[in-house]
Amino acid sequence: MAIQSFGLRKIFSDLYTVFLFTQSDIRIALIPVTLFAVAAAPLSNPLRLFDTVLWIWLHLLQFDVANQIKAPDEDKINKPSRPIPAGRITVHDATILRWALVPICLAYSAMYSVQLTFVSLSMLLFTAWYNEHDGDKQPLSKNVLTAIMYGCLEMGGTLVAARDHTQLSPTGQIATELTVAVFSSTLHAQDFKDADGDRQTGRRTFPIAYPVISRIAIGLAIPLWSVFLAILWELDVLSATAFVAYGCFVGARFMLYRSGQDDKRSCKYYSTWFSLHHLFPAYWYYYHGDNGHPSLAFVEHILDGSIVA
Repeated sequence: MAIQSFGLRKIFSDLYTVFLFTQSDIRIALIPVTLFAVAAAPLSNPLRLFDTVLWIWLHLLQFDVANQIKAPDEDKINKPSRPIPAGRITVHDATILRWALVPICLAYSAMYSVQLTFVSLSMLLFTAWYNEHDGDKQPLSKNVLTAIMYGCLEMGGTLVAARDHTQLSPTGQIATELTVAVFSSTLHAQDFKDADGDRQTGRRTFPIAYPVISRIAIGLAIPLWSVFLAILWELDVLSATAFVAYGCFVGARFMLYRSGQDDKRSCKYYSTWFSLHHLFPAYWYYYHGDNGHPSLAFVEHILDGSIVA
């Protein structure tokens, strides 16, 4: 009986260790990507929600393990509760887990479609580029690669959630492309709070390379994207006003409040803003159905000078 009890405790402890690898990304990745997949597919069956969350979490896990075995010293400063700096798992064992997850992700994807398997493979290759081949060392490549991988998570999650596992709807495709664009241009909002640890590990993030410009950039990007998304998804006046106002608040906060604690709080507000726009495909489907999809015609009008500010 004692041996059984010990065995159960060991299993739950190991599961909790695995969970800790992804804990910090639940708010910024797992929840918003799941919301996006459910909204953009749209969800074909309530039971499919578990499959969708599992696919997203497995691919997020393999990225997080690969990332955390690379710079455990950084995590001792920025995130000491992660499993490696906390002493719950060794780098050697985490490396075994990292590569064991590769065939698991591919096999799970192959259960649905060839297209989903290619999305999974793309995510795995970009993960290796980012971590094993130092794609995270420069601000531009770090932001672009992270945004592309985020798009892979959204595309894969949407394919799992959808009735058709082989292709995205036009609305889902536009929404995925928008997320990659939004994330690549605002991703450095998460880097302000980790600047001290990044400096010690030699990582050149946008806030470290350009401390003033990076704050101005995020302070402008979030409000401007808020306006753009509200117009593109044809939000009603009340919803658009609330979303744009919140975006202006988040952007202004990054520029005005600059301490480490302030940046952590601002990052939480940013995560909420980023999650909210993942619901807009559902808003579109609710009011427009499956017959149409968002149009970028208004952008062409702006570029042509047809819209006067």
